Amino acid sequence: MDVRRSIAVAAALVAAPLTASCGVNFDAQTDQPYNPAVGVNDRSGSVDVLNALIVSGTPGSGTVVATLVNNSQRKDDTLRGIAGAGADSSVTVAITGNKTIPAGGLLNLATTGQAAARGQQVAPGRFVRIRFSFDRGRAITIDVPVVSSTNPDYAGIKVP
Repeated sequence: MDVRRSIAVAAALVAAPLTASCGVNFDAQTDQPYNPAVGVNDRSGSVDVLNALIVSGTPGSGTVVATLVNNSQRKDDTLRGIAGAGADSSVTVAITGNKTIPAGGLLNLATTGQAAARGQQVAPGRFVRIRFSFDRGRAITIDVPVVSSTNPDYAGIKVP
């Protein structure tokens, strides 16, 4: 009986460090969305707004940059408009180019269209509240940062 007890204690001592390192942590950073870029994300609707920001060349004007992802696998959606919201409602955004967000696909405003923003609030270092409206999905309102076009990360973005 003492031999069995000794074997059980030895097995428990060997197994303890192995099982202790296998703890489950559901709040680990690897389980959380992480965006290493400057822009902001909103994944609350049928269209995800990813890495949204405004690139500004001169105070008062800039280009809205974002990737719009259609979560519907069956139906296209269309970007109806982008406009200032709340205290920033005087900001206007003129969109040219493609506005279709294909089913299960994306629309990158930096490469497929031009979204020229104008307003006193559009200046590097500030945040501007804007609203993205869609034909099918619900509108998304977010505060986006305004970054300078002199930043090498945004050298390829055309600014008004």
